[in-house]
Amino acid sequence: MTPRHLYKVGSIFRLPVVKRTLRWSGRFVLLLVVIDVGYLVVIWPDWEKYADGPVQPSSFIRNYEFTQLHHADWPELRWYPVSIKNIPRSMIRAVVVAEDSRFYEHEGVDFVALKDAMEYNLSEQRMVYGASTISQQTVKNVFLSPSRNPLRKWHELLLTFGMERNLTKKRILEHYLNIAEFGRGIYGVDAAARYYWGIPVSRLTSRQAIELAATLPSPVKNNPRTRTKSFQRRIKRIRRHFWR
Repeated sequence: MTPRHLYKVGSIFRLPVVKRTLRWSGRFVLLLVVIDVGYLVVIWPDWEKYADGPVQPSSFIRNYEFTQLHHADWPELRWYPVSIKNIPRSMIRAVVVAEDSRFYEHEGVDFVALKDAMEYNLSEQRMVYGASTISQQTVKNVFLSPSRNPLRKWHELLLTFGMERNLTKKRILEHYLNIAEFGRGIYGVDAAARYYWGIPVSRLTSRQAIELAATLPSPVKNNPRTRTKSFQRRIKRIRRHFWR
């Protein structure tokens, strides 16, 4: 029997194995989908609770409180949620300029920014920029975890669309400005204003608002106290667009 015949015989015997593998793989994927749908049903928010009333502590804030118990060197939680009516327009503008310039135009995901970020990251052959919107960051902070796994990103995407359909842009900003991290254990713009300048958020100047917005990407390392070079460069970038 020639090697060619042997190959054909081997292929015949391998075919059922391939079919069985594909069949069981399909069943496994279907099982994962069913489990994930069930998980989403369990965690899916009652959006009416988030559409109005006081801002509730986020999952990141609750996680900090728990983790802080095991880190004696970490400061106590600072978090003083306030109504968006008490947050200056300059603070709102600075954050939108810094984090999501098309916030009022997209429906949760900024596909233009996503495309630009992907092209730039590919050209640099490394991850330089992300393209998460304020809505996506709000969902991640309020409901999810810092994990970067694809499943978490998928949940973030679905929850973002859900939030955009049920909450106004103003309310989404109110949540974000009250739960964003501005330093170790410092959550929300009022806590940040009191920590860095000893004033309530309502008294922030435009310069101070820009500095807080510049803190957001890596607040523990870059903030108005550390004043790193990266922090200073970000202030300049925000300032250029802020006054347009």
